[in-house]
Amino acid sequence: NITTPAGWINLTSPGYCWYNNDISFKPTFGALYSWFTINTGRLCPSGWHVPSDAEFNTLEINLGMDPGQVDIWGWRGTDQGKQIKSTTGWDDGGYGTNSSGFNGLAGGYLQGSTGNCYALGILTYWWSATDDSANDKPEVAWYRRLDGSNNGIYKGTTIKNGGKYVRCIKN
Repeated sequence: NITTPAGWINLTSPGYCWYNNDISFKPTFGALYSWFTINTGRLCPSGWHVPSDAEFNTLEINLGMDPGQVDIWGWRGTDQGKQIKSTTGWDDGGYGTNSSGFNGLAGGYLQGSTGNCYALGILTYWWSATDDSANDKPEVAWYRRLDGSNNGIYKGTTIKNGGKYVRCIKN
């Protein structure tokens, strides 16, 4: 449990924290993890795993995203983000329909370069289990992002020491 911003800034190993190091956020959002924690392969319970970038792509296609968009970096889709957003907890009317049952909450994130938490109620991120070694960028990993103000799903990469949420899926 990394409890100071300085502990996150140069992190190169597994780590987690609660949003703003406040354990009262645990029941609703769970922990924010560095990608190094995902890479241990021990984060999810037995019989479950952190989804790969390809598995996120499959989810997005199953929700109606054009298959030609899944490998694009940036905002993609039409209403797939709205389908996975929860119906509560988003600021400024950014609620979703949760028609997928994913129940994506606006838990914010921890920025690796500052070690500080931001954007509770506004947006959220989930790590994938895939880093970007395929593009000779092993220092970054793929994630998905939802914003209250956008109905699509953002796909990108970022440095591995940032704190993002994880959604385990069944093997």
